[in-house]
Amino acid sequence: MPHEAAILLVERLPDQAPWPAAELVLQLPLAADERTSLRGHRRSACGSDLLLQLPRGAALRPGERLASADGQIQVQVAAAAEPVMQVRSADPLALLQAAYHLGNRHVAMELHADRLVLLQDSVLADLLRQRGLAVEFAQLPFQPEAGAYEGLGHHHHGHSHP
Repeated sequence: MPHEAAILLVERLPDQAPWPAAELVLQLPLAADERTSLRGHRRSACGSDLLLQLPRGAALRPGERLASADGQIQVQVAAAAEPVMQVRSADPLALLQAAYHLGNRHVAMELHADRLVLLQDSVLADLLRQRGLAVEFAQLPFQPEAGAYEGLGHHHHGHSHP
């Protein structure tokens, strides 16, 4: 049985780019950490072999489209379901304090008005419960907040501080 060549994806399309025929759009479900890697082999939802060779830049966003080298095939990125914890509290200040402490630990999280969502971690779950927060485990798409400097072209100490 001959090996089918991977579809080479080399371009991130602008949001306003035209859509091709529906059969030419593949879905690419990726976990949050997988969306930060712009190169390497991936598999579409229907099993097609994909090879990402995208220029450096920000992490891929759910809904973003990528194009094949010849422009004939587009791939839409989706957030794959992941094991997460939803953290809730009837006290908004307790939830805000939890977000502060998790942020100090550089924990990736989604921020919502009524909850925090982060990847499952039994140590953090125990810590949050000890602080009086409700922790519920689930399998959901995870879209953490972008880092403070993501997409801003931040560089580390290429200048002097007064």
